Amino acid sequence: MGYVYAIANQKGGVGKTTTTVNLAACIAETGRQTLVVDLDPQCNATVTLGLDREARPSTYDTLCGDVSIAEAARPTATDNLWVVPANRDLAGAAVELPALEHSEYRLREGLGPVRERFAATFLDCPPSLGPITVNALAAADRVVVPVQAEYLALEGLVQFLDTLQTVRRQLNPGLVLTGIAITMADDRTRLSQDVEHELKEHFTELVLETVVPRSVRLAEAPSFGVPVISHAPESRGSVAYRALAAEVLARG
Repeated sequence: MGYVYAIANQKGGVGKTTTTVNLAACIAETGRQTLVVDLDPQCNATVTLGLDREARPSTYDTLCGDVSIAEAARPTATDNLWVVPANRDLAGAAVELPALEHSEYRLREGLGPVRERFAATFLDCPPSLGPITVNALAAADRVVVPVQAEYLALEGLVQFLDTLQTVRRQLNPGLVLTGIAITMADDRTRLSQDVEHELKEHFTELVLETVVPRSVRLAEAPSFGVPVISHAPESRGSVAYRALAAEVLARG
């Protein structure tokens, strides 16, 4: 049975979508069937994997309608990698969800047999702690928190970890924090080094060893509609995400 991972942090611009897509692609590269579920109204994971922002059925239809995740999943150009796309309608889900019965569990119910079909499912969460992110955390088995190597990201991390405790207590007691992934690091700068040191000092057991660097190849891969391992397989970003995927799988 496969795990469902939420890639979440309420702060924007920390590399959530980049981490979601590239972790999933690296696991798919090993021959495992892998799924990305785009829960962000910006549809960035959808576009990064070569689909259109108007694709249907979408995650909106699974959260606010009767379409299951399995029914909405479609293959990407990357072998073994599937995606449930988002579209612009998803922006309305934050308003519509609270009016639905058992709204916090809509995504969990929509996942259905996905755990048997896919070795790993990655939920790309929006940069907020609203109803969609709560749905993702209620549905997930594991959480990976990307954190940019800058000081403001540290404050957001503490807030997110508090929210995680609340979700565990009220909605999903089995939810496990797999780890904190440091992203967009620039080892040439003192700031990046200092933030990495602070994270490892305060969250010793939680910080994943692999640090994802800033990379031109990572930044340009979405414009080609493919993960970085397809765009530039030997780049620093590809090497880092392969290592991070192995580390995430090893932690379970």
